[in-house]
Amino acid sequence: MTSTALTVQQTTRPTGFPTPDHFRFAESPVPEPAPGTALVENLYWSVDPYHREMMDGDFELNSPLEGRSLGRIIATRDPVALPEGEIVFHRQGWRTHAVVRPEEVRRLPRYEGVPLSAYLSLLGGTGLTAYVGLTRIARLREGEDLFVSAAAGGVGTATGRFARLLGAGRLIGSAGTAEKVRYLTRQVGYDAAFDYHDGPVADLLAKAAPTGVDVFVDNVGGEHLGAAIGALRERGRVVRIGTVGQYNTPDAPPVVFNHADMVEKSLRMEGFLVRDHLDVQEELYEFAVPHLLSGALALDETVVDGFERIVEAFLLMLRGGNTGKILVRRSPNL
Repeated sequence: MTSTALTVQQTTRPTGFPTPDHFRFAESPVPEPAPGTALVENLYWSVDPYHREMMDGDFELNSPLEGRSLGRIIATRDPVALPEGEIVFHRQGWRTHAVVRPEEVRRLPRYEGVPLSAYLSLLGGTGLTAYVGLTRIARLREGEDLFVSAAAGGVGTATGRFARLLGAGRLIGSAGTAEKVRYLTRQVGYDAAFDYHDGPVADLLAKAAPTGVDVFVDNVGGEHLGAAIGALRERGRVVRIGTVGQYNTPDAPPVVFNHADMVEKSLRMEGFLVRDHLDVQEELYEFAVPHLLSGALALDETVVDGFERIVEAFLLMLRGGNTGKILVRRSPNL
């Protein structure tokens, strides 16, 4: 076992897009577990859009950052609750090693044929966000048409794949490159997709969905939200998941839409935090795992190898350089 641990710390608050200069890697001895705890060596790390929001004040400067991670228990002082060798999920990411208490981890069910990375993507917070958005917030009904913004990202690809299995009608997605548009229609199962750089989103959406949509799953906000409200049919729903398009542009203009549409079409807009729906985790496993094992459901992942590249992976994600869920893996041998 290595004797040195690495953590990533934020050193300053960014204005606009963060850069590598806003972070530093700090070395320290590998920590020793105290009674009732265990030492975890992390294997996979998740970098997520919400981390950008946390950089504005929630992350404490010059301290280890928070993030979802999967790791193996390599030393324990509580062998019953935290047995050595167990793979666990926890939120002490952005570091190579973490000391955890039993209440801070979730022991993972292991399904033969399901990759470990899936527990941070389709079976993790990303997939849970998509599943809750469709089943609890949108209350998707069979045959309904969906529009999804940032459709080639982690939540967007999971939303498309889950919606198809749940019996959705037409799926329309927006993405940031022509390559991602092709990926959505050829790999994920979207019926139509467009590159939002190609013109006003309202015009592009009207062309892709000339008769409108029933549900909008919004990961972006801004112009996408305004366009979608105009395209929603009567009793349409907006599921607000994120505002990634505005995280790095705090002075972005407000969303413009016809407010009368909300009343005249009896629309509903609702946001949520996935942490308030952790009780749905087992249901997600029951729904998704059989489809993963049968091949009806595929993983959309961009994997970056090496903990030393975690900041690079985070910045890549903010610039839209990933397709599907972006993960950092300790080594390609996992």
